[in-house]
Amino acid sequence: MKNFLSIALFILFATSLQAQDKKAKDLLDQVTAKVKSYENIVIDFKYNLNNSKENINQESKGNVVLSGNKYVLNFMGATKMFDGKKTYTIVPEDEEITISKVSDKDENAITPSKMLTFFNSGYKYTWDILQNIKGRKIQYIKLVPISNKDQRKEILLGIDSQTKHIYNLIELGKNGTKTTLTVNSFKFNQPLSKNQFTFTQSKYPNYYINNLD
Repeated sequence: MKNFLSIALFILFATSLQAQDKKAKDLLDQVTAKVKSYENIVIDFKYNLNNSKENINQESKGNVVLSGNKYVLNFMGATKMFDGKKTYTIVPEDEEITISKVSDKDENAITPSKMLTFFNSGYKYTWDILQNIKGRKIQYIKLVPISNKDQRKEILLGIDSQTKHIYNLIELGKNGTKTTLTVNSFKFNQPLSKNQFTFTQSKYPNYYINNLD
């Protein structure tokens, strides 16, 4: 009888877990569909990196414009642009520009154009807690990297239950580092300049050009 009860409880638990995973996948699929339906996305965000053991606490703000696989990211005093063919990293402090042909389609490359859909491969995911944040219902999905070589222990992805937009991302590293990215504003289908993703070298006459082609 004890064995029977144990097996029955195990089956019930496994069934419940599968249902949770399906709920998580369904929500992530809705987020992906929403992102792909927009012509462009403009995001202002806040970034925080904390490691109490190392006494590190860094905060910064940034913004990114996304359209397909093209993007312009302004973060920590630098600008990174991908025009669909080349990546341009502009650092005003050093008056230097690095140009490379690194493909945005590289599966191992972490790029802004993947920041809203990165979870579609390489992770196990489960349904997590629901929080009420400033009147918004934020549903968390726990993502655990499949690869043992990944230095991240887990990621908590907060999704606005109403809009299906990502609200925040909390990344916990195996070394104790906690990285949090919070979306302050999320706009879509905005009127953009036709040259939004075009690099114009004449705007930087005194910059050193580091061409890695």
